[in-house]
Amino acid sequence: MIAKIKQIICITLVLLTFSAQAQKIVLGVERTDVYIRHLKNKKVSVVANQTSRIGETHLVDSLLNSGIDVIKVFSPEHGFRGKADAGAIIEDGIDTETGIAIISLYGKNRKPKTEQLQEIDILVFDIQDVGARFYTYISTLHYVMEAATESGIPLIVLDRPNPNGHYVDGPVLDTNFRSFVGMHSIPIVHGMTIGEYAKMINAENWISKRCDLTIIEMENYTHDISYDLPIKPSPNLPNARAINLYPSLCLFEGTNISVGRGTQYPFQHFGAPYLQSNYSFTPKSGAGSKYPKHENIKCLGTDLRFQDNYLTAINLNWLITAYNNFSKKEKFFNNFFDKLAGTDKLRLQIIEGKTSKEIKLSWEENLNKFKKIREKYLMYN
Repeated sequence: MIAKIKQIICITLVLLTFSAQAQKIVLGVERTDVYIRHLKNKKVSVVANQTSRIGETHLVDSLLNSGIDVIKVFSPEHGFRGKADAGAIIEDGIDTETGIAIISLYGKNRKPKTEQLQEIDILVFDIQDVGARFYTYISTLHYVMEAATESGIPLIVLDRPNPNGHYVDGPVLDTNFRSFVGMHSIPIVHGMTIGEYAKMINAENWISKRCDLTIIEMENYTHDISYDLPIKPSPNLPNARAINLYPSLCLFEGTNISVGRGTQYPFQHFGAPYLQSNYSFTPKSGAGSKYPKHENIKCLGTDLRFQDNYLTAINLNWLITAYNNFSKKEKFFNNFFDKLAGTDKLRLQIIEGKTSKEIKLSWEENLNKFKKIREKYLMYN
């Protein structure tokens, strides 16, 4: 009898999961009937990039077509159209399609200035994140929330899925290593949508005063649903495979190892001239990677494009193996590594010869503390 009950429960759970996945996810941006009414007869500014779309239509165009007075757009790293290199300075400008002023939040200032927010009645934030602490769109979110609060402007966040929202992993950031690639005490993979993260910023008092925040939630979404982004969120994350590998491979950006920027498969392979392998690639300067690491030099390494496993945890073995096989170990890490890791402990543990299992055990206490905090802000259980 108990066995039959268990079987029925299992079948029911499978059917419920299948049913949830069969239903189309309705993005926050697609729920225009919920948020347009908040924007009528107001001067609106949008924080957006190339991912800010309703189907084939950009959010800015959609709002203008609905009679909304959009007077300014703020753009994050990679720019409004999402074509700039990682770390490239973005200048202010005018959108040629709409004539609207574009203010860069990855140029002279990372935070909207008070004078840039004058005449604005309400802000709308709609950017696709990938769920990694060092992906800078969540840092832009922090500064937008802070600026909105200081200027007394309400903020609407249009929520989107987190393609890496199915797990939580990595060292929790030590605030001594706070930077634009890691602003708060969260792990590398936080397992939250951008809307949930905005709620956390607000309620955990990570800004000086509470933001007048409205989250437009999605429908039919859960953190366990696999979601392929319809538009690449940045030039070097071209597909679902790269996005899934990104939290593990981005740590290589703090080393002498290339993650394939300047190739057809960024964040889907890694290598360096000094490693031993039958697999090779040669980074070249091009769109989205003007000055790639080891430019025009043959790199030997590992191809991850065709691996069957879908990562549900950070893979440290690739990093540890590369370090162990690197002949000039004193030149393996660069100054960026500790910022990406959010701590100096990971680098020191690798140098000391710790295994992946040993390193991950050292994360557990802080991860468990974070997970308890995270639970308070989840909207899609």
